[in-house]
Amino acid sequence: MSAYHYRESGLDNVLIEGVMPCKDDEGFDVVTIPNIAGLHATIAEGIVTHRAGMSGKELRFLRSEMGMTQAQLAQVVHHDAQSLGRWERGEFPMEPVAEALIRLLAIEALNLHVKHSTIVELSQMCTPSAEPQRILIDGHDPSHYKLAA
Repeated sequence: MSAYHYRESGLDNVLIEGVMPCKDDEGFDVVTIPNIAGLHATIAEGIVTHRAGMSGKELRFLRSEMGMTQAQLAQVVHHDAQSLGRWERGEFPMEPVAEALIRLLAIEALNLHVKHSTIVELSQMCTPSAEPQRILIDGHDPSHYKLAA
């Protein structure tokens, strides 16, 4: 079975392995995803640890998961909300220093268990990329989602 493309997150680059579709009453394939909070924490971990620049959609995902408005996050990174909105829409590239700070903030705010969490390590990951890096999640045990190798 191929991995399930989890578009419900608002991201285009999240795939979940091990999710089995079933038939609904109309005979259509449907997917049930338990433990959404655990899944979203794993997606956030994938975003803050991948070695490519964060996409605008990934920024919006992290900001939403942290429960922050654009204005609140903009204040933390010393920019205005309009700049943050432009980053989220992909109109302008995110500044690497702001991205590193957002990654560190997400690790702290979402209580993520991340091995590489020093500002030096995180800043080295903030290299702009033409395409978002794929986030592949092992969903065989939904009680404990993890990033697939």
